Parts: sequence; structure tokens; C-alpha cells
Amino acid sequence: METEFNNRYSRHVLLKGFGAAAQEKLLAAKVLVIGAGGLGCPALQYLAAAGVGLIGIVDDDIVSLSNLQRQVIYKASDVGQKKASIAAARMLELNPGIKVVPYVLRLDTTNALKLFSEYDIIVDGTDNFATRYLINDACVLLKKPLVFAAVFQYEGQLAVFNVADVNGLKLNYRDLFDTPPAAEDAPDCNEAGVLGVLPGTMGVMQATEVIKLITGVGKPLLNKLLIYQALEAESYTVQLMPGKNTAQAIPKTPEAFLNTNYEWFCDARRKLVDELEPEAFEELAELENVRVIDVREFGEYPKAYFDHEQIPLSVILQDTPEFEESKILVFCQSGKRSLQAAALIKEKSKAHQEVYSLKGGILNL
Repeated sequence: METEFNNRYSRHVLLKGFGAAAQEKLLAAKVLVIGAGGLGCPALQYLAAAGVGLIGIVDDDIVSLSNLQRQVIYKASDVGQKKASIAAARMLELNPGIKVVPYVLRLDTTNALKLFSEYDIIVDGTDNFATRYLINDACVLLKKPLVFAAVFQYEGQLAVFNVADVNGLKLNYRDLFDTPPAAEDAPDCNEAGVLGVLPGTMGVMQATEVIKLITGVGKPLLNKLLIYQALEAESYTVQLMPGKNTAQAIPKTPEAFLNTNYEWFCDARRKLVDELEPEAFEELAELENVRVIDVREFGEYPKAYFDHEQIPLSVILQDTPEFEESKILVFCQSGKRSLQAAALIKEKSKAHQEVYSLKGGILNL
């Protein structure tokens, strides 16, 4: 057994600052991955290869032909079969020395707390807001670390939630997004498409953060959001701040969690911001008494060719400014960050002011 350990994990054992002690921690760890799709597949494969002792997979979906462009744990012959079961079998082929438990079910408030309580770390590989909020709240209730990632077309996001930093600050997903966008404002991969390699990149990053949390090697991405732009091969890290309504929004007891309707919470949210098509946005940007704001981080490309100022979303999250202009136009890379920023600005705007977000972002111009 010792020879098997040394051979399989030799590159970890030899690694300075890692060694056999860190590998033993991996073998003793229990990680639950929600979603065996674009993000989950690479995370599962690398966690299995790394020797995480117990890995759970929650997914009730089946493999479809369109999945194969990015979910490379599956084969064409797997189409029509349950993802969790197929993924578990492939992981055990890769590393028979670990335990993998597939849960072919849909995560909801009736099963989340029981499932999560059996694992050390939760990995969110889902692609819808209702489930993300559900996962987050369950992790907060149970005090479980949450490794989050999301993708949209050419952009990825990564964060580690519910783990205290050196100052004792412990933020969660609601500190990033206190209210969810409407479904039509944030289409998933089925509607908007996604570059096939992007979920692979972000899923591997999730696995990296899990390994760092388990072993204590390096510095996990605590209370920060990493944004990765695939087209420019650039990444930006945004410091997160506590949300104003986070504590009040999270259910305080298991009973309150059980009675929370996350589908209603996400789908019935009042839409605060109107989106503008590129042509309408450009026309308004030329008018007087209009404020045009780029909410991307400094240094992001492409640069806008029209007059504007830059106030990153990370700044707006900390202290949303007030403006005097009658119309406020907000844009970002793909249209997701600008929706959040515009909603925050709208909440502080005066009755005569109109706030708009550029639909599809600057990449849509």
C-alpha cells in the first residue's frame, strides 16, 4: 500500500511545501460537487486524480450530445445515461483508491442540509441562480466552505466563500449578489452559448482552491472574486465587501431554510433595470445630460470608443455613488456586471432619473 501511495502520488510527495503530509490530508478529505457538467467534470477529474478520499456527485441530468463540446469526462456512447453515474465510474477508473458516491437527484431544501453535513467542502458547479442561492445558504447554516465558479460565453468567475480570512471576515455568495438577476438577464449556456474550454479552465481552478483549502498550501481566494477573460487571456481579482442585507436574507434555522422557495426568489424578483440594444445605447450616449459608466476593472479590454468614465463594480459594491444626470448608462464586458451595478445605482437614483444597462456588454457592440 505504501508503494502504491508513493508511486501514484509521487509528484505531490516530491513537491516542496506539499509532501506526504498534505497528500494524507487529501486522502482523508470529503468533498461534495454539485453538478457534473461543464464546471463539475474537470473539478471531479482532478480531485479524483489528486486523491481526495471521498467525493460526492449531485446531478440528476443525463448526458446529451451538446454536452460533449465541454464535458470531456463523457463519451458519445454515454448520451442518454445519467451524468452522476457515468462520472463516478470514470473517476474510479482513474483512481480506484478513492471512494465516489453518485447522488442521482435534484438538490433542494429537503435534502441539501443532510447531504452537505456529510462533507467537508462544497463545490458549486451549477448554472442557475436558484440553486446557487440554495447552496450558499445551506453552506452558511452548516458553516461549510463553498468553492464557487460561473461561466458566461467568454468570461469566468471564481471565489471561495464562507471561510474566514486573517482578519476574521467571512463572506458568502449573497455578499457578491444580494439579489439575483431575472432569468432573462442572465441566460445559461443553453441560451447564450459558451466557449468549450472555458468551463474546463474554471473547473480546474475550483479543484485547485479545494486542494489549497484541504492541505493549507498557498492562499485560497478568500473574500475575493477572480474574473477571467478568455479572449484576452487576462484575469482580475476584485476585493469583496460585506453586503448590506446579507445577514437578514439568509435563513437562520433549518426550518426557515426548508420553507424558502428559491425558485420564486429568483424568478419573481422585480426587474429594476432596463437593458438597451447597442444601437439605442450608442444614440443615448451622444446626448447631453447623460452619464456613461464602464464598471469593468481598470485595464480590461476592449476599450470603449465613446466618451465615458470608469467606476469598477468593486467600487460600486462598497459605496454606490449618486449622480445628477437624467440618464445613466452602464456597461461592462458581457452585460452581467453592468446589470448588478445598474440595479444598485437605480436604488439610489432620483425619481426623474433613468438607468440603463448595455445588453450583451461591449462585446455586443
